[in-house]
Amino acid sequence: MFRTNTCGELRLADEGKKVTLAGWVQRVRKMGGMTFVDLRDRYGITQIVFDNERNSSLTDSANHLGREYVVQIKGTVSERTSKNPNMPTGDIEIIADEVNVLNPSEVPPFTIEDESDGGDDIRMRYRYLDLRRSCVRKNLELRHRMTMEVRRYLDGKGFLEIETPMLVGSTPEGARDFVVPSRMNPGQFYALPQSPQTLKQLLMVSGMDRYFQIVKCFRDEDLRADRQPEFTQIDCEMSYVEQNDIIELFEGMAKHLFKEIRGIELTEPFQRMPWADAMKYYGSDKPDLRFGMRFVELMDVLKGHGFSVFDNASYIGGICAKGAAAYTRKQLDALTEFVKKPQIGAKGLVYARVEADGNVKSSVDKFYSQEILQELKKAMDAEPGDLILILSGDDAMRTRKQLCELRLEMGRQLGLRDKDKFACLWVVDFPMFEWSDEEQRLMAMHHPFTHPKDEDIPMLDTDPAAVRADAYDMVINGVEVGGGSIRIHDSELQAKMFEILGFTPEKAQEQFGFLMNAFKYGAPPHGGLAYGLDRWVSLFAGLDSIRDCIAFPKNNSGRDVMLDAPAALDQKQLDELDLAIIEPDKK
Repeated sequence: MFRTNTCGELRLADEGKKVTLAGWVQRVRKMGGMTFVDLRDRYGITQIVFDNERNSSLTDSANHLGREYVVQIKGTVSERTSKNPNMPTGDIEIIADEVNVLNPSEVPPFTIEDESDGGDDIRMRYRYLDLRRSCVRKNLELRHRMTMEVRRYLDGKGFLEIETPMLVGSTPEGARDFVVPSRMNPGQFYALPQSPQTLKQLLMVSGMDRYFQIVKCFRDEDLRADRQPEFTQIDCEMSYVEQNDIIELFEGMAKHLFKEIRGIELTEPFQRMPWADAMKYYGSDKPDLRFGMRFVELMDVLKGHGFSVFDNASYIGGICAKGAAAYTRKQLDALTEFVKKPQIGAKGLVYARVEADGNVKSSVDKFYSQEILQELKKAMDAEPGDLILILSGDDAMRTRKQLCELRLEMGRQLGLRDKDKFACLWVVDFPMFEWSDEEQRLMAMHHPFTHPKDEDIPMLDTDPAAVRADAYDMVINGVEVGGGSIRIHDSELQAKMFEILGFTPEKAQEQFGFLMNAFKYGAPPHGGLAYGLDRWVSLFAGLDSIRDCIAFPKNNSGRDVMLDAPAALDQKQLDELDLAIIEPDKK
């Protein structure tokens, strides 16, 4: 056999044991007549000792080993004279009797260390080397543990794991599809699924009752830290349930994961917050509740006192940063520049400090008496040492979003967004529809299969924009880790939904007739939820991006630089598919 033990396995209790290890050379250190080799595999690192006095030719062989050589070592476990408490194997070393080079290695393009000298681009290009780094490997081990716990939890709740197709029909709603041409059906295309939404609903019609799948999904959309063109969902659906049933079961899954993976016992029910409150008080449908700074509307306090910026505003809102009154003018100017960035878009920032004596000093003092500033302090529930930051604008929704970015930045600067602290909540009662300026019509905020709240159904005919959905998102630390809804199970209501979304009856039948027809054969009430596995893993790993918890991710341009994909097809393949490429400058 190549090895009797792994490089992370041996301990002091194994002293005197003859062993064979195999792995990669992490580093070679020469100290007088001794050579030390750190041997690494997936399980850990073990120190190997070559003694020139015992075997000079063997030590010479060790001196010629390079980084990332694959070697086999035979020797005896011995207690280390100089122990390393930072290594699980730090009490022992292997006195080498034999070394066999199984495969030499070229000098790697970056160091295979937790703190590597490789930048993102080069590590992505050589991802198979990057995966040898323990910090990256641990993310994949965490991912494995989480999927095993998910399966264990859902199996215990009576769910069946059922696979759905990867080649489906294209749908125009939502994000753009990745499309796949069909050679056997010229001129026609499959799509890769954005989610198994309609398929899992059909499984409910078929009587499966409780379904789940850890499934790949695909969306051809712009990328960011928490988004990849292909991602993994923990996709679930249940029959004969209401919103509370789903929330309670999947809140239970979240608590199970926290306990089993992070060792954190969450006993209190998660907070539930209506979407309207989330937007009003935090300017976001995924508020980070690890810290306060809830928005306070200040129209009644600050409007009408001669400061035209506020007097002409449709919304004035502020946040109170506790203990931040010592911010310097330079820091405040930097915050002003922050909110004026194009991606945020505020025109400026007004601040007020609460002094030690209780007086308020503001950047717009000349427009406001101390009496009015004291009203501001009271409205903000501010105390001596606090800093009040205020934004205004002619659009309440847009200004609240700007205030949201300012709040998050202040939370970051004040160290309030601790990655080892978790604030979980459900955002509920989303709007059913949102207006699209691009399409000039109402669009489904979630998807067209979401059930409206029963009490709002009459408004579908009179004021559809005011209808709320039986939809819910789980948010942790300002990240949406999952969401779902109760689904429409009535073909007439589904047809009404398509009508509001601008589908003709013919178009609705063409694209979703299979689902609407299935509803005619006794569809049970049903609903579901999908957790983002990548987001859960990155959250538990304390990562800012989901990329490092995916084995082979894409870069920010959606490219796999290791495989050099996407790439052009050769002419023979294009001919087989009856495809022609139009050059971008000829479109």
